Amino acid sequence: MRTQIYTTRRSGAVAMPGGWSRNYNTVRHTPKTLGSISNAAIVGLLVLIVGLIYVSQGTQATNYDYQLSEIESEISELQAKKEDLAVERARLTSVAASERSEVAASMEDATVSGFAE
Repeated sequence: MRTQIYTTRRSGAVAMPGGWSRNYNTVRHTPKTLGSISNAAIVGLLVLIVGLIYVSQGTQATNYDYQLSEIESEISELQAKKEDLAVERARLTSVAASERSEVAASMEDATVSGFAE
């Protein structure tokens, strides 16, 4: 403790006995610290929070994977339909072209002439 010096009106400097001066608190404040259990609880909560954030980010990535796979399957289905429609278009245009050709017009219709015995 340090000795405090103060001045009165008509006298010189006076020090209070016992090392304490007037108008000062005589309470010593010690810094409050957390115990080991409190520190462990705080570290545990921080680890839990970071773990939850990690899991939520992983879940979002999985959701994006599912959406991407759905879109890719839709694309493959549409491509298969496109190929089927291209084949159908080619068939219909060939039938129409063969009806208009001179060679097809000069041909006779097929009839059954009989069976071989």
